[in-house]
Amino acid sequence: MTNSDANLPSILTQMFEQAPTFMALLRGHDHRYEAANPSYLKLVGGRDIVGRTVAEALPDAAAQGFIKILDEVYRSGQPYTAHGALFSAQQSPSSPPEDHYLDFVYQPLRDADGAVTGIFVEGADVTARTLAERARRESEELYKGLFDAIDEGFCIIRFFDGPHGPDSDYIHIQANAAYERHAGIPNVVGQKLREMVGAEADDWVKRYGEVLRTGVPIRFQQELIATGRYLELAAIRIEPPERKLVAVLFQDITARRQAEIALAEINATLETQIQERTAELMAAEESLRHSQKLEAVGQLTGGLAHDFNNILAGISGSLEAMSTRLTQGRVADLDRYIAGAVGATRRAANLTQRLLAFSRRQTLDPKPVNINRLVDGMLDLIGRSVGPGIKVETVGAAGLWTSFVDAGQLENALLNLCINARDAMPDGGLLTVETSNRWMDERTARVRGLEPGQYVSLCVSDTGTGMAPDVVARAFDPFFTTKPIGQGTGLGLSMVYGFAGQSGGAARIYSELYKGTMICIYLPRHLGEAEAEADNPPIAEEAPRADGNETVLLVDDEPLIRMLAAEQLEELGYTVIEAGDAASALKLLAMPRNISLLITDVGLPGVMNGRQLADAARQTRPKLEVLFITGYAENAVLNHGHLDAGMHVMTKPFQMDAFARRVKALIPAPE
Repeated sequence: MTNSDANLPSILTQMFEQAPTFMALLRGHDHRYEAANPSYLKLVGGRDIVGRTVAEALPDAAAQGFIKILDEVYRSGQPYTAHGALFSAQQSPSSPPEDHYLDFVYQPLRDADGAVTGIFVEGADVTARTLAERARRESEELYKGLFDAIDEGFCIIRFFDGPHGPDSDYIHIQANAAYERHAGIPNVVGQKLREMVGAEADDWVKRYGEVLRTGVPIRFQQELIATGRYLELAAIRIEPPERKLVAVLFQDITARRQAEIALAEINATLETQIQERTAELMAAEESLRHSQKLEAVGQLTGGLAHDFNNILAGISGSLEAMSTRLTQGRVADLDRYIAGAVGATRRAANLTQRLLAFSRRQTLDPKPVNINRLVDGMLDLIGRSVGPGIKVETVGAAGLWTSFVDAGQLENALLNLCINARDAMPDGGLLTVETSNRWMDERTARVRGLEPGQYVSLCVSDTGTGMAPDVVARAFDPFFTTKPIGQGTGLGLSMVYGFAGQSGGAARIYSELYKGTMICIYLPRHLGEAEAEADNPPIAEEAPRADGNETVLLVDDEPLIRMLAAEQLEELGYTVIEAGDAASALKLLAMPRNISLLITDVGLPGVMNGRQLADAARQTRPKLEVLFITGYAENAVLNHGHLDAGMHVMTKPFQMDAFARRVKALIPAPE
């Protein structure tokens, strides 16, 4: 025997013991365990099985039919192979059975005479792979359901090189049921553009080809000549660019477009035919309103077309999260992710606001505030948010100084801190909200990143798990979170940090592991009295109507936003005149007509932004009230960090009824 032969048994034993697959050796017709490797013992919950029969050691295997298979293998001498077989086993006597999916083989063992003497068992636990495949299939089914449920037409196109050059044609590889309804072309999947629309193909290739080359999303309106439909479309590139895929979302606006054309033709001759055409003009306007009402269902997803990239990201992210949860066996919260896909636009807007807060770019509306009064007004909301298992206490300093701060944003920050404290006390505890006056000398202020002076502090402390020093060091970083996936964005504390800094103060964390956490917001003292609270807080009611013939000048370069805002105000009795840029608005302001309110976006095309427009308007109309509406808090709207008197701001997106109330509050009552 060679030295290699002598070492063979020990090598085989080592391989048996260290094999990643599970192995066992069964002897006799009653299948008695002669050996089992650690992987096999782990599979069966570490039970003492060697020397016992399978029926004795694993009664759950017997109940699931595995012994019948062993009997047949022993009797016939034919091996048995299984793929993805379900095996449920208890890991301990007190634990519920766990499902395992197994690939395995029962290989009969024969003696020198060919008689079966035992069975060798070898296999692998493929539970993770099986569940992942199941999750993938379910995700695909869910995606297809969402895809087909969208009311707008939706398709995915792939560019390819044609006779007209590189990327000169594309083919439809996916389309939903609404595609035919909006575009008027049936069975579009598999059709090539140039075979579908002929001469107009170059225009479509140019638009979508630019999206493919640059990755910049577009929104536009264009006539599909082949079917006579006017379409409103949005397109984005599907990454990576090498896939040459573009996604398109669209809807049929033929009725609205025809009404607009008819109205334009009437307006062209209005000066010379105003008396004769008045009735016709009113009919055209009514037709336009009617067509817009018919599109109300489509407009419900107007935000989808406006911010298509965010919506796809929300849907895709929710599906991926569902796949992850299914892989982990956590199926109880799938509804949350389905709802998350539907609400992707709203979450994207909230995310934007929080990022703006962190970067200190949000537009604040500060006023003198008594923070004790603000905290008292929020106690009911805080109590409902943290739940009955957590006791809430307040310690308000007597003679608390006034602070000049945006009360709404401070309320958001306080609620964020209270919810974080709640999450740190899963078994309940004490949450304390405390205010105090602080004198900061140079050394104390420097530690907190502040200028020396007088400050008001608002602190939220808990008796929860606390934070380690490395977690404290990163807690204000955007997107940093210690919560499980899907239970926190990592933007709550970063928003608090940015808001405090933008308000001239700072936010700091004081924490010790297992002993709780205190987070304090420091705000500069304001030498003045807080604004008095209204005796009767406003009660939610229907949007208020105009008092008379009030006229509003609405300026926004986004046609959809302008249309929606104008329609809302007109329905409430206001006369609305519209402009798409500052130059057009100035021409309207130069006309001898009464304008009660200027509503303008801040970021306008051309050389003049919304703030510059407002300043120019006040040169001739010094008492004109101005309402800025903006999706991004441009510094251009501010003067030394604050809004001028008579100027106000609303951040997009906003509820239309809230918009109507704000307009009503800003327009002076008729004399």
